[in-house]
Amino acid sequence: MRSIEIKGSARPVVGKKANREIRKADSIPAVLYGVERDENNLPVATHFTVTNDEVRNLVYSPHIYVVNLNIDGKECKAVMKDIQFHPVSDRILHIDFYQITEEKPIVMEVPVALEGLAEGVRAGGKLQLQMRKLKVRAPYANIPEKLVVNVTNLGLGKTIKVEALSFEGLEIVNAKNVVVCAVQLTRAARGAQKANQ
Repeated sequence: MRSIEIKGSARPVVGKKANREIRKADSIPAVLYGVERDENNLPVATHFTVTNDEVRNLVYSPHIYVVNLNIDGKECKAVMKDIQFHPVSDRILHIDFYQITEEKPIVMEVPVALEGLAEGVRAGGKLQLQMRKLKVRAPYANIPEKLVVNVTNLGLGKTIKVEALSFEGLEIVNAKNVVVCAVQLTRAARGAQKANQ
């Protein structure tokens, strides 16, 4: 997995009013949920701010990243877990990060990449990727940049479901019956099928 450096500043004041002021200054309120736990067994949260420039390459990218997060000189590794956008302007309103360690498994969405020329496409069908990302659980060092699915043997009208996939060192969290990709019949392929019958 790729890594990216992000610098932030701790924020002592939290709440809606403080968040509005942060956004007015063209910054984004963010929270880092640490590996340590509080007395209620909840992750210890660090509230901080980041600039839009600082997170642009993380947010607007097809890749997934381990974030080398530096909050006022205190460093840790994290992943972006949640992001909220304004429904109208699409501005980033808030970002949640989770601290990660080498041993502890995390759940991340990983892009799916299809490989090969499907039998069904050669027969005139159309290959469709139904799931652009799949959720996997593994220690972060085991998580690849993408999940490569070979579609060479996928025939006309056939699908590949989550249950048919396995990747070494990863557990796929999505439901087993979810369709990842399919070769759909086109009019031309239907015509060819009827002609061959």
